[in-house]
Amino acid sequence: MSRINYSSGAPLEEKVGYSRMVKIGNLVMIGGTTSVQPDGSVYGEGDPYAQAKYIFEKHVKLLAEAGATPADVVKVMCYATRMSDCGEIGRAYSEIFKEYRPLFTAVGTTELNRPTQLCEIEMTAIIISKESGCE
Repeated sequence: MSRINYSSGAPLEEKVGYSRMVKIGNLVMIGGTTSVQPDGSVYGEGDPYAQAKYIFEKHVKLLAEAGATPADVVKVMCYATRMSDCGEIGRAYSEIFKEYRPLFTAVGTTELNRPTQLCEIEMTAIIISKESGCE
């Protein structure tokens, strides 16, 4: 099986030595992602729904780069600084993944990299769907 590392271009990836996404065979894993925009600002400050939606949309684009679709997602892990935000995070999740029903776990954490970040999300996909061109 071949391994492909994908970068988001964040300087820390090169400095520390990590990838945003790794694909090995038909397994695709996206590391913890927040709503930091290319200019370094946090998208949707104070709004857990906006942040989660931004992250999920970013993940869908990353999945496409690896030849996967939302139908291939089998696990989503969310770290939330306020568990009371899980309803809004779940609403953003449902808009993309409800019909595919992957595993979804939300864990409370005291803080993320920046105080304005309310959630960090990672996911795992296995490319098996007809939508992805695989069976």
